[in-house]
Amino acid sequence: MSTNLATACLCKISASLEATALCALIEQLTPTAAMAFARCSAAVGQVNLAPKAAFTLRQSSQLGAPLLSVSSFQGVSLTGVLTPHLQSRVSGRRSFSVSASSLNRNTEYVIVGGGNAAGYAAKAFVDNDQAAGKLAIISSEEVAPYERPTLSKGYLFPIKGDAKPPRLPGFHTTVGTGGERQTPEWYEQKGIELLLGTTISGLDLSKKELTTSKGDTLSYKKLIVATGSTASRLPEKIGGALPGVNYIRNVADADGLVKDFQNAKKVVVIGGGYIGMEVSAAALAWGLDVTLIFPEPHFMPRLFTPGIAAHYHKLYESLGANFVTGASVERFEAGPDGRVAKAIASNKQEYDADLIVVGVGAKPAVQLFLDAGLDEEAKGIKVNDQLQSSNPDVYAIGDTAAFPIKILGSTSRVEHVDHARKSAAHVVKAILDGSGEGYDYLPYFYSRVFEHPGTARKVWWQFYGENKGEVVDVGDFDPKLAAFWVDEGTLKGVFLESGAPEEFKLLPEIARMRPKIDIDELKKADTVEKALETVKKAMSV
Repeated sequence: MSTNLATACLCKISASLEATALCALIEQLTPTAAMAFARCSAAVGQVNLAPKAAFTLRQSSQLGAPLLSVSSFQGVSLTGVLTPHLQSRVSGRRSFSVSASSLNRNTEYVIVGGGNAAGYAAKAFVDNDQAAGKLAIISSEEVAPYERPTLSKGYLFPIKGDAKPPRLPGFHTTVGTGGERQTPEWYEQKGIELLLGTTISGLDLSKKELTTSKGDTLSYKKLIVATGSTASRLPEKIGGALPGVNYIRNVADADGLVKDFQNAKKVVVIGGGYIGMEVSAAALAWGLDVTLIFPEPHFMPRLFTPGIAAHYHKLYESLGANFVTGASVERFEAGPDGRVAKAIASNKQEYDADLIVVGVGAKPAVQLFLDAGLDEEAKGIKVNDQLQSSNPDVYAIGDTAAFPIKILGSTSRVEHVDHARKSAAHVVKAILDGSGEGYDYLPYFYSRVFEHPGTARKVWWQFYGENKGEVVDVGDFDPKLAAFWVDEGTLKGVFLESGAPEEFKLLPEIARMRPKIDIDELKKADTVEKALETVKKAMSV
């Protein structure tokens, strides 16, 4: 189609032309005509397809490619753009799609979910030059993917003096690993369609089609499920939804919690896992009265030994925390203003609170995909070592994937940012390169608390491997502490608190190698440094 004809067609579009027909018309333009189509916008202005639609053509300052903004369609206010996909069209490629409500689109790759895994997968597609015009990300959140662990750590730091806790856009992926800050502008520049504030309402595996909450239908060649997990919530009938009862999973949750911290005096934290440990540390940093209630005997019982946990409990108590262990919450009660005022525990004691934070686990957000026919395992989507589900065109990463953990010889899910990042990189390689080396993940967990300005004691621990066998605790938490799990003469797991950089670097090597070791020799070590020397000798045999 010639440039003159393109301009003429635009100027003579009839009032009966459907929006999809206009899109089809633009798709026939040559690169030169497409650019002329953009340039003529100044003269043409708005094209009214009354009563069907109104379109405005403008030039993108960031992409240098024409954008078609859909301001309304069949009486519904819309905002959408023909590019970044049209950018590839202008540079000589043959395909693009329309980002507008109630339109059908074909996309090679679709990622459902907007957390860490989605952000790192997007980076992998970009690194392989497979993003522009080919990738769409659908996220229920209103912001681009970000480093989620920040929400229960630095994001909750007190706002005092010159202290500036992390805020977006400062921690969009992939800054957590020293990479680029992938802001919304980054996605636009890379030609990635980012559909925010959008959920999936339907999935047809046979047609390879997704239906969104905004009425769009997206066809895909390969689908990546990266929906993560949702916070487990306590029932409304026991007060789990009262004002002042907080759960933390996204930026909006964290913003609400920071606001409540500024007005609270007494905080009750339900749960002794990651969220309980990190949020209570933040509350103590705010100078609040903190009570932790959980049924287990100590913090993080699935990982921490009683010896490890005792050191952390002592630190928290020295800062004012009150532990109520061996008890669970029975109900919350509201005060005269309707906000939560107290927690009643199974020990029949009442604990005053003007703020409750609940951290009792999370559930993988996979039900829609399981209902569509994907196989389930460990409450997630069962995948092979290429992270491929029972449907060969659907993959799962991060929290959603139940995958083979080779070093453990079992299939499980891992809810941790390290796995989210690494599984994202692997799945893109698997999709683009085909079958190859399988995903070989080494279990890793960490936490960092009390890192706010003015803290007297920072806490930073890491664990690698498998906590199976007899455990040897070494160190007095002044400042270091270590633990080693030895199973039938094989060192299978290692934990380290406040280690030096070179010591932390050694941990994955230990866990991956699984050296044979004399446990009696290890028990003789009276410092962390001596214990690690004993392990290094065992590794060199």
